[in-house]
Amino acid sequence: MGACVAYFERLGDRWFDPTSHTTGAWDPAVQHIGPSFGLLVHEVEGDLRRRRDDPMVISRLTYEILGTVPMDPVAVDVQVVRPGRTIELVEATYGLADRVGVRLRAWLQQPRDTTELEAVGLDLIPGPTDMPQWDPTSVWQGGYLASAEVRRDSVGPGRARYWVRTDVPLVAGESVGGLARSAALFDIANGMAVRAAPEDVQFPNIDLTAHLFREPRGEWVGFDTRVSFGPGGLGLTSSTLHDESGPIGTLAQTLTVRPVTPGR
Repeated sequence: MGACVAYFERLGDRWFDPTSHTTGAWDPAVQHIGPSFGLLVHEVEGDLRRRRDDPMVISRLTYEILGTVPMDPVAVDVQVVRPGRTIELVEATYGLADRVGVRLRAWLQQPRDTTELEAVGLDLIPGPTDMPQWDPTSVWQGGYLASAEVRRDSVGPGRARYWVRTDVPLVAGESVGGLARSAALFDIANGMAVRAAPEDVQFPNIDLTAHLFREPRGEWVGFDTRVSFGPGGLGLTSSTLHDESGPIGTLAQTLTVRPVTPGR
């Protein structure tokens, strides 16, 4: 993993400066969107603390990737779309002054004690100590992938189980919650179980949705991932999310599948 320089430095209430740890896997001249996913959660949670005295937890995160974001300072804005006493829908945007690069819509719910009902219908995966280390920079470029420590069990093309963590803080000098820290690693899923070599086929995701039934704990995020390509240029990366205590939810990414034309 890289030196402990944060993904972002805060410039003001709304503005953040991305560091070299955010450079992208497809093009290092633009940001990898992954760290922004964590930053948006961090800002949604900060806005929640300022607005309400009662606790709320996030049950769904849906990110729409509206375009590439250059390595320039970015603004984050948060607004409540659907206020409520026990359930809220909150929207957050990330981008430049004149163009939004990522839009998040998050459902928040008031927690209640359902310990006696707790049950999980998702399969476990081996823990991080039971998987070999794997270097993502053997396939991908960019500071974001270089900042991650990965332990992976690859079953074959488009199928892998793996754990990811990083020693890079999300925002310099700020305390960050477990979900924001984990969400900054969610978008790595599309690059850990490649079905085709990136030099032959490009398959960037245009969105990401995570459904959660509890908040992640600890520094490791685990994934059980399957990647599918359809016949008409569409693809899907589907993952079950884990922490070291077990499954915590699911994740899906829509892909645009683009064979690379030789010489271009």
